[in-house]
Amino acid sequence: MANGAQALIKTLADAGIEVCFTNPGTSEMHFVAALDSEPRLRAVLALFEGVATGAADGYARMADKPAATLLHLGCGLGNGLANLHNARKGKVPIVNIVGDHASYHVPLDAQLQSDIETVARNVSPGFVRTATSTRELCRDAADAIAAARGLPGQVATLILPADVSWGEGAEPCPPPPLPAPAPADDATVAAIAEAIRSGKKTALLLGGRALREASLLAAARIAAHSGVQLLAEVFPTRLARGAGLPAVERIAYLAELAGVQLVAIEQLILVDAKAPVSFFAYPGKESILVPETCRVLSLATPAQDAAASLEKLAQALGAAQTPPALQPSQRPGRPRGRLTAEKVCKAVGHLLPENAILIDEAITSGLLLSAMTAGAPRHDLLTLTGGAIGQGLPNAIGAAIACPERPVLALVGDGSAMYTLQALWTMARERLDVTAIIFNNASYSVLNVELERVGAEAIGPKAKSQLDLGGPVLHFAQLAQGMGVHAIRANTAEDFVKALEYALAMPGPHLIEAVVPEALNGVKRKLLPHLLRSLPGLPRPLARALKRKIAP
Repeated sequence: MANGAQALIKTLADAGIEVCFTNPGTSEMHFVAALDSEPRLRAVLALFEGVATGAADGYARMADKPAATLLHLGCGLGNGLANLHNARKGKVPIVNIVGDHASYHVPLDAQLQSDIETVARNVSPGFVRTATSTRELCRDAADAIAAARGLPGQVATLILPADVSWGEGAEPCPPPPLPAPAPADDATVAAIAEAIRSGKKTALLLGGRALREASLLAAARIAAHSGVQLLAEVFPTRLARGAGLPAVERIAYLAELAGVQLVAIEQLILVDAKAPVSFFAYPGKESILVPETCRVLSLATPAQDAAASLEKLAQALGAAQTPPALQPSQRPGRPRGRLTAEKVCKAVGHLLPENAILIDEAITSGLLLSAMTAGAPRHDLLTLTGGAIGQGLPNAIGAAIACPERPVLALVGDGSAMYTLQALWTMARERLDVTAIIFNNASYSVLNVELERVGAEAIGPKAKSQLDLGGPVLHFAQLAQGMGVHAIRANTAEDFVKALEYALAMPGPHLIEAVVPEALNGVKRKLLPHLLRSLPGLPRPLARALKRKIAP
């Protein structure tokens, strides 16, 4: 009979889980040894747990099914927590396997002993279980798989004691049934159709799976027929966009700009989304972004079928045959001269290949990315769903493994890149078709902006030094080459375009270090808080024009 680890791996593979992102230790050695017994499960080594968890996140976003992780004890789980947090916020399915000491060893309080369940509940509030028996291990695994794959997707954490893993007498479990989500009920659809027919200024706020192609087309038919506005959550898990698809305006990150977008809305209809709130609290500012005069309705929860719900609403409104408005094909020109963040985004829009996967963790440097790529060939956009930086490079690993036929571009800030730079080693080891673009502006630029916005009174040299990455200067191209990734440092737009053309033409991975000034620096950064404070008092057309200028 199989030992626990062998049966567990077969249970995972039988359920369609094809990849396990690993950073194992001593307690996981029987799982590692059992990997050779199951050819259907690919094992991908990461040099840091945050890379493994972020890669599992990126894989599931693109494969529409979970990957597994293998982490070492509570400390390993802690190291991977930030990207599990991002997955939780994005409702991304992951089967998170965390090794533990043998059950009889736990009471001895060895050096690495910790309360793994308490740590796991931060990112797995819906499913945390410690396996207690080799015979029941695979049933526990099947339950974890079912929890991860259900709607909404979630991180399901299974804690695997070493003696349960090496114990004999385990039997694989059959895969759990796939979820079959239902659309919104007839009464909900009828009530929302009536609200739209009232003539009040109405917007559909799309999130989660409502930002896939089928959902977007149904929403765009409703918009064309009934005059509703289409909005998307600020950080989508996965957004289908580009030429030939409906355009949708994302809620702005800055609360003041989001207020400009929402101020005139009288009815906000949620579709696999939550009502928007400010990313942080600020002195004297509201945290809830929806105006008090706006009525909030829900068409589909994250547990329901968003596309089918929108189709039912289109039918109820008589919009099923209405042609949707689609984004025309258009690209920005080839940039020239001194390299800036805007010119990097322009070059990406100029060259973005068909069917690419675009990962945006560029923070302030990527402010113009959406505008520059709106009319590019169709692509999927993955964003920083939970706000915990260090997601972009690991996400690129997972996306490239899920979709090996599609080019992956990851745009990442320099501060964010340093959180999980070990991802480059895994890209090289797995020979992934990834182009990583690092914006090197030698600053935590977004935090410099926030320092101005929160109203901190005295900003002296010690405070400023905490947000400065200029001493010593980081050389990402050299760091990448040290991990086996082809890399180039670009200081001009011409050099950057040449490097990007080469990266897109040749098998990856590649890294392009874009040496740029801060996108919001000097006078711009000083003026921004004053401009944001002035927005509520400005005429709405002027406020909207300023919003488009700052964050198009």
